[in-house]
Amino acid sequence: MAMNVGSASGDDEVMVDINTTPLIDVMLVLLIMLIITIPIQTHAVKMNMPIGNPPPLLKQPTVVKLDVDFDGTVYWNGQALTDRQTLESRLIEVATQPDQPEVHLRPNKLVKYEHVAAVLAAAQRLGVTKIGMVGNEQFMN
Repeated sequence: MAMNVGSASGDDEVMVDINTTPLIDVMLVLLIMLIITIPIQTHAVKMNMPIGNPPPLLKQPTVVKLDVDFDGTVYWNGQALTDRQTLESRLIEVATQPDQPEVHLRPNKLVKYEHVAAVLAAAQRLGVTKIGMVGNEQFMN
């Protein structure tokens, strides 16, 4: 705490400076109360999970295996496709089916991304909704 002893000349002037020490004390008490009363945030996501056993699958989904080789060649269930029009016509067939088969896309580790992106873009543009990437473990090294 500071204290004003007055001037050396003996003038009895009124001190007009505000004493901020009580103000700081009150603010610190309020800050501590705020910190204590804030509940601890949990980083959990509340989910309502279904209870019981899931119903059995009525039929296994059909799977189309799309492989993209290192040079950009696309294989449909093991058969090499000659051009993009053949790929797109087969993707249209998949997209127009009422119960779409699952398309499993497996790119080669050495293929350029542009070839894989072209296949994904064509599938999305033509309306294929069940598409997934498989064989990602080869990229973990």
